Amino acid sequence: MRIVIAGGHGQIALRLERLLSARGDEVAGIIRRAEQGDDLRAAGAEPVLLDLESASVEEVAALLQGADAAVFAAGAGPGSGTARKETVDKGAAVLFADAAVRAGVRRFVVVSSMGADPAHRGDDVFDVYLRAKGEADAYVTGQSTLDWTILRPGSLTDAPGTGLVRLEAHTGRGAVSRDDVAAVLAELVDTSATAGLTLELIGGSTPVTVAVKSVAGN
Repeated sequence: MRIVIAGGHGQIALRLERLLSARGDEVAGIIRRAEQGDDLRAAGAEPVLLDLESASVEEVAALLQGADAAVFAAGAGPGSGTARKETVDKGAAVLFADAAVRAGVRRFVVVSSMGADPAHRGDDVFDVYLRAKGEADAYVTGQSTLDWTILRPGSLTDAPGTGLVRLEAHTGRGAVSRDDVAAVLAELVDTSATAGLTLELIGGSTPVTVAVKSVAGN
């Protein structure tokens, strides 16, 4: 498969790129700064320089031409203000979805957040973040030509992955390692039977491949 990842230098994205390239997939990661390219190459991915906050749909669609799947893993990140929650966590996700539709890429996986809700109330930065992610998710799920899956991890940790997770429509609060999030994403990308599902993810007791097959109905 050829897979294009938005937010290619993110902590989850780099882990995902390593997994995908190791299994033989062709991976491209969209980055904002050229100096990030070496990290992607080390992970086995092709770095593509483009700022999703200023790019046009046509520019992003051109990058997506010929891809089998697209993964939105971009985020404004900790320390960013409310404005960038709107332009990255929401705006870039909407742009990426529109570009996937334009390019004819059906498989579309979003790294969202537990608690994401377009109706979330509050004006603190994290409130704005959850609302922006919820609005982005709502936009993606409204695209009838995308085979979308929304993944909402719990609290992220840098602990080594265990390969054991809980993946369900509703898991309740919990933590999950970035390693395990990446492992789940790698399975979801080529499990099209999970299209149309919004899934929560925390650490658990079920092997990743079994968890994904279970929600896919296998």
